[in-house]
Amino acid sequence: MPSLEPVQTWTRDSWRQYEAEQQPAFDDKKQLAEVVEELNSKPPLVTPWEIDRLKGQIAQASIGNRFLLQGGDCAELFSECRPDIIANRLKVLLQMSLVLVYGLRMPVIRVGRFAGQYAKPRSSDTEENNGEIFPSYRGDIVNAPEFGRQARRPAPERMIKAYEYSAISLNYIRALGEGGFADLNHPENWDLGFVEHDELRREYQGIVDSILEALKFMQAVSSNPIGDIDRVSFYTSHEALLLPYEEAFTRQSEHSSKAYNLSTHFPWIGKRTNQIDGAHIEYIRGIQNPIGIKIGSGMTPETLIPLLDRVNANHEAGKISLITRFGAKHIEKGLRPLIKAVQTSGHTVLWTCDPMHGNTEVVGNDVKTRRYENILSELEQAFDIHADCGSILGGVHLELTGENVTECIGGARGLKEADLSRAYQSEVDPRLNGEQALELAFAIVRKQRAMRQEASV
Repeated sequence: MPSLEPVQTWTRDSWRQYEAEQQPAFDDKKQLAEVVEELNSKPPLVTPWEIDRLKGQIAQASIGNRFLLQGGDCAELFSECRPDIIANRLKVLLQMSLVLVYGLRMPVIRVGRFAGQYAKPRSSDTEENNGEIFPSYRGDIVNAPEFGRQARRPAPERMIKAYEYSAISLNYIRALGEGGFADLNHPENWDLGFVEHDELRREYQGIVDSILEALKFMQAVSSNPIGDIDRVSFYTSHEALLLPYEEAFTRQSEHSSKAYNLSTHFPWIGKRTNQIDGAHIEYIRGIQNPIGIKIGSGMTPETLIPLLDRVNANHEAGKISLITRFGAKHIEKGLRPLIKAVQTSGHTVLWTCDPMHGNTEVVGNDVKTRRYENILSELEQAFDIHADCGSILGGVHLELTGENVTECIGGARGLKEADLSRAYQSEVDPRLNGEQALELAFAIVRKQRAMRQEASV
């Protein structure tokens, strides 16, 4: 393993000198190089000034002045690059953020796991089915989910498709965000057809009605228009997993020598690739984007602080978000010492809770699911632990969809194990459906209010 080099020696391809986990075994290296070269010439998907703006907002969230809502599919599919699916994803994030803004009384940063979330890490390089062994499905950017030799072959040309679908998705997302999709003066765009639980529907509608009444009052007493209530910003995020793709979109700013990953606003590093001496950490330490790092069981203060020193040597505010994923049974033991270590180190980070991945379980017929009660439990425990440590939990990271799926057990509708087969659509991990996601947003508000009341006594 090479020694850890100082920051000054970083280049966008210096990661190639390090061991890269979770990379597909491309059999045609020449084609891979040609694809990367072609991507080098493509226009970027996002801009440095958008990235810098997000970093500033994350810095505010780290001290409790904003809240980060990050959510979307576990893995996007090329086949789901459709206007209805994209709009439904945005709608769920929009409705959740409305609940959070109204309930928390602070701005919400909306970050979607979309327009690039096409790569997925896997626990094994291969899968076996009926005696046949083929490479594991690693996301549409690498291969196809169907089980077969040709479908599972890692194909470099799929990176070109991933770029094209990301560009199409992002174009539509921006058009919706700027074109009145979020206009509170037009509540018909905020349809609650996916919510079947009457109490949840009434509670949400009450928030919308209260905001509409406030808007009518402001419009009545002021001749000036109320700014930007018809527009909303969404930022994109994806796991920076497939390093040749990330390298291709790492460009220097026209106005400085700084390097930005212009395929997304907010790349993150997963728990399987966060080794301090690994290629992924070497890559992210040199880019200007705000970075998410997932941490969970196995991470200790002795490994976390050197990791932060390496990726954020200058202690830049807004640079690092630590996304914790322990599971409801292990968060108390795992999180508290890490919070205390970061406080002692002098690093300022945004703490975000991912209550999904640590609570995955397998039920009958080898179906992966998550229980809403465990998701909620980990999230509530995270709020309590941070408060007890004098820290701030400033965000949540969720796998969710706007489709009416039945992949997670529980929630207001009381989905049971028998319901999973009714509408289980995910190719990888189970997601909250729209109703469960909205319910979780209300739960966050209730928890925060209860904590404030307790603190005021």
